[in-house]
Amino acid sequence: MSDVLIIGAGISGLLAANMLRRQGKTVTLLDKARGVGGRMATRRLDDHAFDHGAQYFTARDARFLEWVTQWEAEGIVKKWAQRFPTADGTLNEQDEWRYIGTQGMINIAKHLAQGLDMHVQQRVIRIDLENQRWTVTTETGNTHTAPALLLTSPVPQSLAMLDAGNFTLPPETRAALEKIEYQPCFAVMALLEKPSQIPAPGGQWMSGEPIAWIADNQQKGISQGYGVTIHAGPEFTRQYFDAGKDRIARLLFEAAGALLGSKVLFYDVQRWRYSQPTVLYPEPCLFLADPAPLVFAGDAFGGPRIEGAALSGMAASMKF
Repeated sequence: MSDVLIIGAGISGLLAANMLRRQGKTVTLLDKARGVGGRMATRRLDDHAFDHGAQYFTARDARFLEWVTQWEAEGIVKKWAQRFPTADGTLNEQDEWRYIGTQGMINIAKHLAQGLDMHVQQRVIRIDLENQRWTVTTETGNTHTAPALLLTSPVPQSLAMLDAGNFTLPPETRAALEKIEYQPCFAVMALLEKPSQIPAPGGQWMSGEPIAWIADNQQKGISQGYGVTIHAGPEFTRQYFDAGKDRIARLLFEAAGALLGSKVLFYDVQRWRYSQPTVLYPEPCLFLADPAPLVFAGDAFGGPRIEGAALSGMAASMKF
């Protein structure tokens, strides 16, 4: 039995686990996916790679910058660009570095996961509390028990796990969590026959609908092949969320137009139901001390960016 159970192996859960380990606590992490990282996701096909979740991150807070500086020294991350063009050709956003994983965004998560008690492909279906100890049960029938619990999954998923068990949140806490909202996003990964026409440095902000962002993973430096990632806007994603992959891809390829500049050899579609929080909890994490330590964390608490999720996980680790 560990000191702390963490559900969700994205940046929040992974950073919290590392900080708890520094404090001498034992930690067990569970995630429903095949690997770690959450939306710090990289898909590989032979020598081709696609960052299809978070595209980059900033490091504005000194606490997070300390981690990033170490990762850069170790070759885990690198600077990509300071600004990106928009659809009208102008440069947007303030002049600051955007970082990426040297082999894709998942590279950071894999680095943080080293040495942790990690259990992937373990979808938690219920959470129970008995004798001041949390027990989580997975759909494979496995159970894990600890005196403290950290939930970093999207909040609707965390609430569903609790609803299936015997623990009831205080009404005011439940009401605050139910106010949190997310927007969805399609990520289309397209392997091209020839180089794309996406301008340097390899990423461009679009009009927002139907395409919000398009990136060239070869220019980004993570793929040997001509791999492009397209992020759809939230309204387009809501409208076509249950449509087939072929229709989604065809519509977005048409919208991308000349930026693709080549025949598409292969494509796939990732449906991110909880891509980005739009209504946040006002604190970096939510902590309940009684009847047993329970913390909610993630980008819906720290802010809708990788850095916000990281800071939320760091804040959560201080509650145990």
